[in-house]
Amino acid sequence: MILGISEMHKLVKEKKLVEGLCERELQSPEGAGFDLRLGEVFELAGDGFLGVENRKTPEIEPVAKFEEGKSTSFVFEPGKYYLIKTIEKVNTPEDLLILFRPRTTIFRSGLMLFTGNASPGYCGELTFGLANLGQGRITIEMGARVAHAMFYRIEGQANLYKGQWQGGRVAAKEVEKQI
Repeated sequence: MILGISEMHKLVKEKKLVEGLCERELQSPEGAGFDLRLGEVFELAGDGFLGVENRKTPEIEPVAKFEEGKSTSFVFEPGKYYLIKTIEKVNTPEDLLILFRPRTTIFRSGLMLFTGNASPGYCGELTFGLANLGQGRITIEMGARVAHAMFYRIEGQANLYKGQWQGGRVAAKEVEKQI
């Protein structure tokens, strides 16, 4: 079951389900979820390794960051892949799963947003992939809405998130043994 606005707002107040929501989402969000905003942009630099037991993601270079009260933009170049981080943070309770989808203006602009989910027990910022698959440069203002979060109630027991990405880090600094 997807949670509706009244239940989401209740959980925001009681459990800090999502921190850092803008006034629009606190007052009158669209549909049955919250829109999430562009907070940081990173470029990948270097090689990575994804093994069965050990992994090392490519290094990252921060290239843009949202600053409250300051109007800045970032240009997403054609053919390039970026990692982005949201302004908002989530605190996922043990009975919820959060799924993420791109806002339609993202793919209408030739951009592809790569998302996952926030498992029960995950707390922290959210990192997504974003690639410009179009022919032109796409400029996005920092703080613009880029993703939509939907909250699903879990029936029965779920296992809590125990992964190494807890807290919202963007990349691994060294080779890590998988949990």
